[in-house]
Amino acid sequence: MSTRSLKAALAAGTFSITAEVTPPLSCDPADLLAKAAPLANLADAVNVTDGAGARAHMDALVAATVMMQNGIEPILQITCRDRNRIALQSLLIGAAAAGIRNVMMLTGDDPKAGDQPDAKPVFDLDSSALMRTAVTIRDNGELPHGRKVAGKADYFIGCADMPIDLKPGWVPEALMRKIASGAQFAQTQFCMDMDVLRRYVARLRESGIALGVDFHLLVGIAPLASAKSARWIRDKLFGSIIPDSIVQRLELATDPRQEGQAICLETLRQLAEIPGISGAHIMAPLNDAAIPEVIRAFRGSAGRLAKS
Repeated sequence: MSTRSLKAALAAGTFSITAEVTPPLSCDPADLLAKAAPLANLADAVNVTDGAGARAHMDALVAATVMMQNGIEPILQITCRDRNRIALQSLLIGAAAAGIRNVMMLTGDDPKAGDQPDAKPVFDLDSSALMRTAVTIRDNGELPHGRKVAGKADYFIGCADMPIDLKPGWVPEALMRKIASGAQFAQTQFCMDMDVLRRYVARLRESGIALGVDFHLLVGIAPLASAKSARWIRDKLFGSIIPDSIVQRLELATDPRQEGQAICLETLRQLAEIPGISGAHIMAPLNDAAIPEVIRAFRGSAGRLAKS
């Protein structure tokens, strides 16, 4: 991981790689670090999920703080599902007090999708309103209703996005609203179709989004473990795009895990060549151990290419 912040790396034009850790259902920080430590000195920043899948885990702010104290730059995910605006404001202020800069605003999965479906959702704010709250604290030193906030917040604000295969006349209205609300970077749903991405990025630029300048796009990809895993992601995770050609390669492979890592590495190299894409966000459902291996291989090959 670079010694500079994610914000600085992106501003410098560095092709950045972020990864993701779901905090464990554990009271022991060592269990968190067992998952996160392999990403140290490899990923530019690591997402800490907030009740992912509508399930309880170690508190995201606590997990992000533990990671930061151990040399891993966190991206703190904050969902609107579980807290009202008072609690969300307090969480943002707590994050700033802990020195956490990267915050990513999400709506959050419906509790009915989790293991406690009777839990009551809050959704007092949506993700755009939460971003505006963070901007007001950071830039004005106050809460949205005018109450002053002491100290200094230095938020780098992220949001989620979902590349699509475009229809004629489509305009990225949802993403533009998020950018207007304060989003400075986005991490996308899985998209491993380079043709779709090229068309999508071109449309974003045509719509006036200053990719790689005022706003940074990190594309979600995966080191797929098997054809079954690829089909599950494509069919069950809304908005995921995994081409049939990748599924077929995994089906024919004698070692699907190795093939999945090879595909992920190829995808990273292709993403790095597409103007307007600032980096990749690597997620690996049930295959976490593959993420550092892929990043290490990419960093090594990028170094060799730079010297050639």
